[in-house]
Amino acid sequence: QVDDLAEVDYSLSSLPAVFRPFIDLDLKGIVFPTGNYTDSPYVPASFTIPDQSDSMLYLAFSEYFFQTSSFAYYTAGAFNMTIAEETCSYFNINTEIFGTIIPEVAKYSVTPNPVMLKLMATEIPIISLEQDSFTVEIQGSMEVLAVLPDSTTQSLFTMNIAANTSISLNIFDQKLMGSLCLNRLQFSLAHSNVGSFEVLLLENILSYILQTEVIPSANGK
Repeated sequence: QVDDLAEVDYSLSSLPAVFRPFIDLDLKGIVFPTGNYTDSPYVPASFTIPDQSDSMLYLAFSEYFFQTSSFAYYTAGAFNMTIAEETCSYFNINTEIFGTIIPEVAKYSVTPNPVMLKLMATEIPIISLEQDSFTVEIQGSMEVLAVLPDSTTQSLFTMNIAANTSISLNIFDQKLMGSLCLNRLQFSLAHSNVGSFEVLLLENILSYILQTEVIPSANGK
């Protein structure tokens, strides 16, 4: 078991191949939702490890392993989250802030109210391996809700999100380190209770915050 959401099947997929200098073990490497061994929509492709002999153990993960991981966590709902009003308030995010970016929100919500954000992946994130890095394509949505004084919520608008990120892998001080980079972030308006508005300014501001604050913080950990 990987965690509460996913398990991994690493049983042998074929008999061990024994040679004079080494042994080859082919393992399945299939990740699936905990307690729900479902068929993966992906087909594993065979691959080989480069012929090297200066280390005692070589361990390789295929693209299929990461694809089934993405499928498992998507199925388990791991990519769906709610950012509560307390967190938004800590960062001074409320209807007044949105109103300065989107005038339609200011007209719709005259009195400043806290907000909460509902984020979800609408498709299975696509993971592609490249040399020394991998990319992640994410399709999702973000719903912005105003939290009213009686603690009920009122949906303001929902946006579709398309994001492309890459993670470069390096070995530093005998540890595998990853460096996150945001390649693309695009918004489109899916539904609005405040009227139609241009999303480009909001897209640019959120992209700037991610590039200058969130991602550097993540890479520094």
